Amino acid sequence: MLCASLPGLSHQQMLVGGAVKELSAAMASLNVYSRCGFDGRVGCWIGNEKGRWNKLAAASTMAPKKRRLSISPLASSALAETPYTSRAEFYHEVLNDAREKFTQEISFQSKDKDISLAKALLYVASEDEAFMAFNREMDAHSLQIERRSASLASHATDWTCVEAMPLAGKNMNEWMVELDVIAREVEAELVSREIGCDLVEVLDAVNMVLFKSRGFKRSPVLVDSKCAYLHSVLSSGYCSAILLSVIYIEVCRRLNLTIVGSRVGEDFLIWPQTGNPEELFKVISGHSLFGIVNGKCVDDPRAKASDINSNSLPGLELATNRDIIGIALANLMRLHWKRASRANHGLMLTSPLRSVDHADDKSSKTSCLNVPLLRPQDLRLAIMASERLLILQPHNWALRRDHGMMLYYSREYEEAVQELSICMAFAPEEEAEVLEPFVEKLHLLRVESSWKSPGKKGHLTVS
Repeated sequence: MLCASLPGLSHQQMLVGGAVKELSAAMASLNVYSRCGFDGRVGCWIGNEKGRWNKLAAASTMAPKKRRLSISPLASSALAETPYTSRAEFYHEVLNDAREKFTQEISFQSKDKDISLAKALLYVASEDEAFMAFNREMDAHSLQIERRSASLASHATDWTCVEAMPLAGKNMNEWMVELDVIAREVEAELVSREIGCDLVEVLDAVNMVLFKSRGFKRSPVLVDSKCAYLHSVLSSGYCSAILLSVIYIEVCRRLNLTIVGSRVGEDFLIWPQTGNPEELFKVISGHSLFGIVNGKCVDDPRAKASDINSNSLPGLELATNRDIIGIALANLMRLHWKRASRANHGLMLTSPLRSVDHADDKSSKTSCLNVPLLRPQDLRLAIMASERLLILQPHNWALRRDHGMMLYYSREYEEAVQELSICMAFAPEEEAEVLEPFVEKLHLLRVESSWKSPGKKGHLTVS
């Protein structure tokens, strides 16, 4: 069913001796991947005489300057003592390159129709894969140190840019070519039928190649990260509904056929842009072409998609390419958050907010800021997804709140205070009132944590 629900454990091993300092310093260099600028309104929590958010600070701030990669002095000195300095810097450059190119691809300065869904989502996959690849190298290195039975493997790579980075055996350009190959298979199917360019026949040929020849299958519930990245979907054929929509759109684009889509309830439906939608709903062999493209959701009486017909179809609001990328990122963020919080059943991003809001005494207010342990790698991947989503939707206060809460769970209190403070400037008054006491407590927690570990914080930043 083509439906998109708008929904990260580092494998760091126990080390001995000097290996602990070596790996922790290298990991710190990638543990916090800083955010790109989202808009011109930048502010932070400022405690005035009433301890309230100073909205003027956000409104009057000048637009941020162009940011560049830099390394804090503490992290730089720590990394200089480790053999993994070059590896950490190398992977961070890849992360930075992937993020910059993703931002360029979805830039609001370019026309939406010129955005490549495939390129944007492959940049997302490249950034996440670079982060996980570095973690795997650190794990392997720590294991070798523990065993002390083998020499360290060489970590030389034969690729120098994000486009050449291997993703499931192929680089980014080769995955783009894979979409071209699928389109040529559709053309061959049409030639074998000896037909012209009739719309229904073209769609039927696309369905034949994707669902029968290639064996693509929709995952009803997004539980596997392999279903959430475009390269792994193209490799395995097992995918989330929104990524199957992306593949369908990209293949048809190569056939000069425009496919559009719209969010309908919890579903995301796609169909060819046509002046005669009636032909999409003609039942052939027990199924309409609209149903074959969108899956069983159009026949499910519990779904709003079942109410769509040829008359209501033109009235749906069409999703832009940026909207579609946003849905894919939202799914990715929610997937990694669920994986990160798996050991804390029922934990919600906003749970601490309600705890502070309804706390009756000082002890309960303090206890509600005890951060539960989450899987750090999956949590970082969720944060990275929300960072990219904020580039698309900088004024979405709910998204910024969720992003700030994930930073809180990651114990990045300073960054969390800033994001949640900015959120208060955008949020409705009642939501800002819920956020205010939590941000006040978080501000104090940030100060307290700086007292407990003076001079120990060092990580790569973007300035």
